[in-house]
Amino acid sequence: MQAPSNEFDHVLWSRNANIYEVNVRQYTPEGTLKAFAEHLPRLQKMGVDILWLMPIQPIGMKERKGSLGSYYSISDYTAVNPEFGTLDDVKALVGQAHAAGVKVILDWVANHTAWDHPWATEHKDWYKLNANGELFPVTFTNGPEPEYWTDVIALNYDNKALWDGMIAAMQFWVTETDLDGFRCDVAGLVPTPFWERARRELDAIKSMFLLAEWAEVDLHRSAFDMTYDWDLHDVFKAIAKGTANANALQSWATAPKTPFPRSAYRMLFTNNHDKNSWDGTDAELFGAAYEAFAVLTFTLPGMPLIYSGQESRLTKRLAFFEKYPIDWKAFEMQAFYTELLALKRNNPALSNGQYGGPLELMATGNDHVFAFRRALGSNVVTVAVNVSANRQTYRVASGATHVLLPWHWKIDTVQ
Repeated sequence: MQAPSNEFDHVLWSRNANIYEVNVRQYTPEGTLKAFAEHLPRLQKMGVDILWLMPIQPIGMKERKGSLGSYYSISDYTAVNPEFGTLDDVKALVGQAHAAGVKVILDWVANHTAWDHPWATEHKDWYKLNANGELFPVTFTNGPEPEYWTDVIALNYDNKALWDGMIAAMQFWVTETDLDGFRCDVAGLVPTPFWERARRELDAIKSMFLLAEWAEVDLHRSAFDMTYDWDLHDVFKAIAKGTANANALQSWATAPKTPFPRSAYRMLFTNNHDKNSWDGTDAELFGAAYEAFAVLTFTLPGMPLIYSGQESRLTKRLAFFEKYPIDWKAFEMQAFYTELLALKRNNPALSNGQYGGPLELMATGNDHVFAFRRALGSNVVTVAVNVSANRQTYRVASGATHVLLPWHWKIDTVQ
């Protein structure tokens, strides 16, 4: 495996940014782009930097799952799902976001299409075919159990004509709506050289930000700014279950399963659309530990993600193929997230990738307290988190003894 350079030059506005995932269908009772746009002033005030829109294109009818279908079964790459609105609505949303200082990226599904995408008849040779020369449904085997994606058919990147068509479709959104980048679904199932070429040709229009739903180092060579850090999420789950402690976080930091260079942004999260819909809410996954883990996603090296509804303590699994809107209640967690977003924004040491301070672990004398510092110039951020359900005492170096209540934290900053 070739390690990418530490000199990957990320677009300036991403260097101390956060990201917020927008589930348009479930965000409002209307489930439209216009209705979501009404939340923009609130999100700007919270401190959100990047909006990631889940796919907004039309959804296939053939072999559709549920009554509304999967966002990731796309029947037309360059159109808008009429349930969500129009192309003009997308342009208006991006324009409003940009006026508020917020960037917008679009979820991009390059690995497969709906059965009734026009390409399936016009360019059948752009698809993977079975021994009888027929289109067949996708089976995803990278997880612990096979997943049968019966509503989609896989594209064949051995055919370079497909590369031209796919890049042209991506360019459409940049030129038509002034989009700022893409989140690329199951990016590792598509050849890395394709992504590298797409990045070059998109950057020729405007500098892009690309997020890969994958965790391979090679993707950072010249294609992607950021990949998922599923390993940290797994550590969080183990700690919440009581099968691990602060030592697991130490191991994640010092002996990662796959070493990434500092230039590689890693996306840190407690939840996202997949985790919420299929694995559980924050309460189900982490119980009382949720807020402590959220603090770590904002202070460890990486870019923190907020998923739609987390600022209202999202307490239900959002249905994937049906309408099941978020209950915003009283925005119970909005102040919590606003404070964390300000902490990251106001401390250069917490910047992303090579632009932030390196992680320096600190001994605490307690296997249930994880402590570290990040320093950049005169800015120093020191964090200690009790990753247990019991009151803990700890001491850093020769300093005083401190007490942390269950799942509580202490953050000190020096400017």
